Amino acid sequence: RSEINLSSKHLKVLDLRLSDAGIYTCEYDSHTVSISLHVLKLTISPDGHFLSKQVPELTLMQNSSHPLPDLKITLFNSNNSIVSPKLSKDKTYQKYNLMLKELETTDSGTWICNVYSDSPLINQNISFDVKVLGFQNPALERKYVAVDSTVILSWHLNFQKIKWNEGFTGQLNWKQQENAVAHELLDFNVTAQGEKHETKKSSRFQFGIPASKSKSTIGVKLPRVHFNHSGQYQCQVEYNGKYAESKIELVVMQVSSNPVGPLSKGAETTLICQVSGPLPSNTHLFWERVNGTLTDVKKSKQHEAKVEVNVNSGGLWNCHLIEDNDRKISLNYTVEETPAWISYVVIAASVGGSVLVFGLAYLFIINCISWQRRRQRAKRMAQARQYLLENKTCQCQQ
Repeated sequence: RSEINLSSKHLKVLDLRLSDAGIYTCEYDSHTVSISLHVLKLTISPDGHFLSKQVPELTLMQNSSHPLPDLKITLFNSNNSIVSPKLSKDKTYQKYNLMLKELETTDSGTWICNVYSDSPLINQNISFDVKVLGFQNPALERKYVAVDSTVILSWHLNFQKIKWNEGFTGQLNWKQQENAVAHELLDFNVTAQGEKHETKKSSRFQFGIPASKSKSTIGVKLPRVHFNHSGQYQCQVEYNGKYAESKIELVVMQVSSNPVGPLSKGAETTLICQVSGPLPSNTHLFWERVNGTLTDVKKSKQHEAKVEVNVNSGGLWNCHLIEDNDRKISLNYTVEETPAWISYVVIAASVGGSVLVFGLAYLFIINCISWQRRRQRAKRMAQARQYLLENKTCQCQQ
């Protein structure tokens, strides 16, 4: 592992190891020169490839033929900012352990470990590469959509950006509630060459894999969103038994009225605006009438998933979902009034119907009275005939 340049008399040691530390003596004619070789070794576990939220550990070891100095170690991240790891060392100063904090994808790049000592004088920079595989999405993202709309949920991995050269796998799961059973929608794998392969796994509801020019994008397309499509969509990657994940919470919103249909004169309807699940404390629903007054508004209470407003006249209403004073989604609902002529027709029909019923009832009564009189008249005539017959019989006998 060593070679000597005869012209310069330089000794070159290849693949330097801790055991190579010591005193090297060069003798030439009557000249003798000795050099003390101090060897430093920095290792990073595991091999410089990490997932986001993973905690790496650095180990710095030194060896020398002289007593080992207490080293001052300064660590710079890829942004050239000083990092303060948790440092521990043994009593002989031979081994130093540096425990870092959780890594983020922005920590990818070249790091520098500066090793300094006054005696012997050491001021050595040791550079090493850190690659953090993860999502460019936030850990938890909330997305609001209207019912019956089309939505694409996407996760963006950074393996192309950081030139990740190791294979890894992943999957996309969905569950309607936090404690519900998760359903696997698709799984994927990425080769060391950066080729991505996806496979659909579930047919619980209709979804597709959207076409994407970027190999680093994982996504699903819901062509027509229903209320039961809401919930948590979790994308997860796995490398060397470690996991990184990102979630999108899908919240579905709809507006309706009860009863449904045009509003009759003097009638009232209830407008309903609701979402598929409880809202966080910084989010609320808000009904307002377009071109209305301050009284034509209704706001949901904290954590309520529904707000209702009673309406007795036609007009356009908007329901807004507001998060931290920012309108995330708005849906409108038009309350239509029944035309006046239809109201008159209905009134006329009601009056006419009443008159008709009254007339029929009157005719029925008249008929009943007339029938009763005819029946009584017939009864009297029958009695008169009977009386006459009895009188004739008596006259004949006399």
